[in-house]
Amino acid sequence: MALSPLNQRRWRNFKRNRRAYWSLIIFSIAFFVSLFAELLANDKPILVSYRGEIYAPVAKFYPETAFGGDFRTEADYKDPVVQCLIATGGVEFCFDEPEAIVEEVAAGTYAEDGFEKGWALWPPIPYSYDTPVNQPGAAPLPPSSHNWLGTDDRKRDVVARVIYGFRLSILFTLVVTTLASVIGIIAGAIQGYFGGWIDLIFQRVIEIWSSTPSLYVIIILFAILGRSFWLLVLLTVLFGWTALVGVVRAEFLRARNLEYVRAAKALGVSNRVIMFRHMLPNAMVATVTMLPFIVTGTISTLAGLDFLGFGLPSTAPSLGELTLQAKQNLQAPWLAFTAFFTFAIMLSLLVFIFEGVRDAFDPRKTFS
Repeated sequence: MALSPLNQRRWRNFKRNRRAYWSLIIFSIAFFVSLFAELLANDKPILVSYRGEIYAPVAKFYPETAFGGDFRTEADYKDPVVQCLIATGGVEFCFDEPEAIVEEVAAGTYAEDGFEKGWALWPPIPYSYDTPVNQPGAAPLPPSSHNWLGTDDRKRDVVARVIYGFRLSILFTLVVTTLASVIGIIAGAIQGYFGGWIDLIFQRVIEIWSSTPSLYVIIILFAILGRSFWLLVLLTVLFGWTALVGVVRAEFLRARNLEYVRAAKALGVSNRVIMFRHMLPNAMVATVTMLPFIVTGTISTLAGLDFLGFGLPSTAPSLGELTLQAKQNLQAPWLAFTAFFTFAIMLSLLVFIFEGVRDAFDPRKTFS
């Protein structure tokens, strides 16, 4: 679908803002890569070849019996016995000296009747966000060739947790920002366009709602219902939709008596069409101006709740929980540096992108 001349001009203005344009490219690449976190950091192989058949453990459950083992529970692909069974096609000697047999298979010196060599394709980081690292030493472990950014105080790989945590933070922010913006824009448009008693009642409701202590409500509801991703999304939207109401209301109050609005009413155009087709585009500059604050505020809210222990479930990968670990383990500076640079880079890129979007929607600004 081709862009309209107006949107083409906006896109050209955005591309001329080099800081915003390159921030968009870098952030898009990082977010796209994080969407495939299971293929980058996982304690299960991506593909396994066993007796001529291909398995995908990263996407499907396979019991140990599928590879010649004894148990019907999910195979532990880091267990030397399971690795030996895969490498040799399930020979019985794997239960005696699995590590020695795997070494012989790798060296090409293993010979056994009925032997059919298999293989496993592992992700670049052989740990998921909740996988304990089997390395000697007391946690948290410092950065090494096995764990590029070290481990946390539960011996979980920090790189894996950053990848999964980054994806979770961005998805959470996208959902909350989209829902809160839609509700806030609709509410602000109705207030500004109709004015009068509708505006007065809405304003009193927003004043009461904004004065509600959201943190206490979240803590109470989490204590009753338990912590979950979608419950946190719902509560964040409920307390965040008022952020855009003020600016949208002001723009609609300003534009409601302009000539083009009066002309549209005189021609019998419906209120909905006037509000969202003719008036809303003129209010987009002020609306987009607030989006960086909403996005960064949502990320900060999630991180703050996780830092306090009232955010996502404890099993979820969380950048806020990583920050808490940095505070509790001052002897492990790699945790603090990782948390700081992750938040600093992520928030800076988002602010630069939305600044470029805001300027692209502003007809008064051009870039050389």
